[in-house]
Amino acid sequence: MSYHTVMMKPLDNVAIALANIPEGEELTIVCQEHTFKVLLLEGIEFGHKFTVKPIAAGGDILKYGEVIGAATRDIQVGEHVHVHNLEGKRGRGDQHVAI
Repeated sequence: MSYHTVMMKPLDNVAIALANIPEGEELTIVCQEHTFKVLLLEGIEFGHKFTVKPIAAGGDILKYGEVIGAATRDIQVGEHVHVHNLEGKRGRGDQHVAI
């Protein structure tokens, strides 16, 4: 089965599921001239993020070309990205957001 996803900028390290996608699904994510092969390590619900590139603990999480937070631990390709492994930076005076 083919699942629709969205990834806006090649520098992003997450993509968004546009449908519920089961664990174990192999996806091909195309963003401009870049192609990413992803094996989902977890089921991803509609509207949720998953990694297309590994993210080190403390590393920026990029969605739509913008920093949306930092990884609270190492996150492997194909993992769900949500409040359990992401700490927001927006609106925090103690965090500087730069790309």
